[in-house]
Amino acid sequence: MHLQIMTNIIENPKKNFISEIIEKDFLKQNNNKSIVTRFPPEPNGYLHIGHAKAICLNFEIAKHYSGTCNLRFDDTNPANEELDYINAIVESIQWLGFDWKNCLYYASDYFDKCFEFAILLIKKGKAYVCDLSTDQIREYRGTLKNIGIESPFRNRSIDENLHLFQLMKDGKFIDGSRVLRAKIDMYSPNMNMRDPVMYRIKHCQHIRTGNKWCIYPMYDYAHCISDALEGITHSLCTLEFEDHRPLYEWFLNQIGIFSNHPRQIEFSRLNLTYTLTSKRKLSELVEKKIVNGWDDPRMPTIIGMRRRGIPASAIRNFCEKIGITKQDSIVDIKYFEECIRDDLNLTSQRVMGILNPLKLVITNFDEDVDYLNAAYHPNNDSMGSRMVPFARDIYIERDDFMEFPSKDFFRLSLGKEVRLRYAYIIKCIKVIKDLNTGEIIELHCTYDPKTRGGITNGHKVRGTIHWVAVNYAISAEVRLYDYLLNMPYVKFGDFSEINLNSLVRLTNCFVEQSLFNAKSEQKFQFERIGYFCVDYNHSSTKKLMFHRTISLKDGRGRMQ
Repeated sequence: MHLQIMTNIIENPKKNFISEIIEKDFLKQNNNKSIVTRFPPEPNGYLHIGHAKAICLNFEIAKHYSGTCNLRFDDTNPANEELDYINAIVESIQWLGFDWKNCLYYASDYFDKCFEFAILLIKKGKAYVCDLSTDQIREYRGTLKNIGIESPFRNRSIDENLHLFQLMKDGKFIDGSRVLRAKIDMYSPNMNMRDPVMYRIKHCQHIRTGNKWCIYPMYDYAHCISDALEGITHSLCTLEFEDHRPLYEWFLNQIGIFSNHPRQIEFSRLNLTYTLTSKRKLSELVEKKIVNGWDDPRMPTIIGMRRRGIPASAIRNFCEKIGITKQDSIVDIKYFEECIRDDLNLTSQRVMGILNPLKLVITNFDEDVDYLNAAYHPNNDSMGSRMVPFARDIYIERDDFMEFPSKDFFRLSLGKEVRLRYAYIIKCIKVIKDLNTGEIIELHCTYDPKTRGGITNGHKVRGTIHWVAVNYAISAEVRLYDYLLNMPYVKFGDFSEINLNSLVRLTNCFVEQSLFNAKSEQKFQFERIGYFCVDYNHSSTKKLMFHRTISLKDGRGRMQ
């Protein structure tokens, strides 16, 4: 698959080719501005970032034109569908900020109608029961270069087809032994028109209809009927369904009872570099335990992104910025990351956290504790401030000290000074090492009490570092994430491009005292490190767990 990587974001995308088509339709209908769209997920997995684009489009288009958007589950394949998937889909759409109100439907609501219409098509000589196996049907179908071959069962009588189809419904045949096919054109250049399967036999329980049915309509057959029954005016779908449009029209024309057909408009799906946007492939990652479930923060699922701390508003803003086109392409993930940073920069409290601690003792600090005022946001006074405890023993980041510094290192080193954020200027006077390994285990420093709160008091200091007081810090586990893929785009299949180092667990981290009452999913900026989110499952007041949503400086979001 060769797709162009988008190198810029479309500006002002609200006016797109779909809205232009809709407005022309309004003019043809004498300005009768009644629009009904739908988002029709299959409940066979969790929604991902690609679905978010379709969700935003359908709900926003309906809202813009004062219409409605239905949520409909296309539950036509009970073997792969679960109630857990339905619940997760509902939760994801609501979390994104969209409401279908009372317009919640299921394809299974229309199973009786689909069966009636199938009987009608048989009576019209437009459908027949076929005994070919799945492999034989595929072989007879032909290829893009070779025409298809008609089934030997294609010319069964109407009465025989009605009888066999009823036996299929009554459970008299085993799975895979027979199907109902549309009788269209085995010589059509459009493969979808070569007598597609309408019904197959599946003796399995449905999550909503139980054991009422043992035959189930195929997606293409049920989908267009569901749209028509719900009065969908504009069926917005991705480009892979463009070749299915003639089939949908054929079904509705042959049924012949629908005065107005849904207007299908195709748009390009969302592809992101370093990201999988296929439910089937994501399901494979879960099944093979390459990730820890659908809500793993590395997953591009909506629920995974939520757990990682990506705001719903950032996802909506991203979908708006990339716009709607008909050209297949891949969006560079850095644009998504920019939207995330832009959102979190405005909404996240600034706090201090240490991921790789190095103990530092301030030898001339004689007080028990000194509480320092620290604002939660440098540009938003409404977020308020907190009092940060400062004490003799503190932790700093191990990377913020270098025994033999390079010329461009402006943090702490032996004999040099640095500013502690919100606190004092300190000077390193001694380095303590492990006698066996030579590893630095402790620093001794002095502080200038006259530099409290950032006053320089004559010191010329270029560097500022963050810290937490040892006896007042809260223990935390922090998880850092990298992309799941090593390459910007791969066809995927053998997992050869899976990044095996996409997760790093840091279990000896510390955060400042103000996070004692941090809530699940609350987001923070750890100063100088990145944006982090409190995990909704594994956090407690004794040991908080944080997911790093995204770094501060690295435009590609790589772990630093």
